Amino acid sequence: MAASHSEEDDRRLFAEELKAARAQRGWSSQEVADRIGFSQSTIKHLESGQRAPTPEQAELLDKAFGTSGTFQRMERWIRGVPFSAGFRPFAPHEQSAKTLKTAQHSMLPGLFQTEQYALAVLASFPDTSDEELHERLAGRLERQAVLTRTSPPPPHVWAVIDEQVLYRDIGGAEAMHTQMEHLVELARMPRIHIQIIPADAPHPGLLGAFVIADTGQDPAIVYLETAFDGQVIEAPVMAETIDLRFETLRMEALTGSASLAKLEKAAQLWQERAET
Repeated sequence: MAASHSEEDDRRLFAEELKAARAQRGWSSQEVADRIGFSQSTIKHLESGQRAPTPEQAELLDKAFGTSGTFQRMERWIRGVPFSAGFRPFAPHEQSAKTLKTAQHSMLPGLFQTEQYALAVLASFPDTSDEELHERLAGRLERQAVLTRTSPPPPHVWAVIDEQVLYRDIGGAEAMHTQMEHLVELARMPRIHIQIIPADAPHPGLLGAFVIADTGQDPAIVYLETAFDGQVIEAPVMAETIDLRFETLRMEALTGSASLAKLEKAAQLWQERAET
């Protein structure tokens, strides 16, 4: 079945995060109120999910608890930015996943995109204002902190990418060179595994891109990229089917070392194009 998140669900997630952070430090709701300059009743309303946080409150809570933008990201989710309605329900699962698996046939995964590449991708969406564009760009870049966090440890990320993606010009030669260099760096990180499917090999991944978030609890959560807006799936049978498809794609892909050689070759090609 498809997941159906609402603002109420997002407020509840914010409330649970706030209560957990307060309990970890042994603070009372009054102590939190004093630290951010709001009333105790405001904190109680936030913790009950009765009231959505304001951007100011979220920023002050991050400062009070020393969190690196956690409450601000969640506040933006509640307001509906910086993610599309289809992706919003998946965002918390991505952040809490122990393992992420993704198959991409047309562009790089959002977690791997450089700022220039992401900007070019997001700017291609119709009817997007400058404000929305920069909100979504910031959100995409902030998501990437999951790859380098220290506590909890970052997830293991397995990515199967069609070779054609490496040569699709998104943002120009300089942007692509920077992107490929970044991809090479990521591929050398111990918890990130990138495999390339040769361009001349037909494969079931061409039917559609997807991401699987394994949080350690059944079922895994699946995000299907679609032409409309994307869809989050929580059905166990669907999760098993998509996971099987991913494993099939991995068998079609090159080994890690051979894939790294492909990435380095692409980086060299884009460098040469940028210099001409």
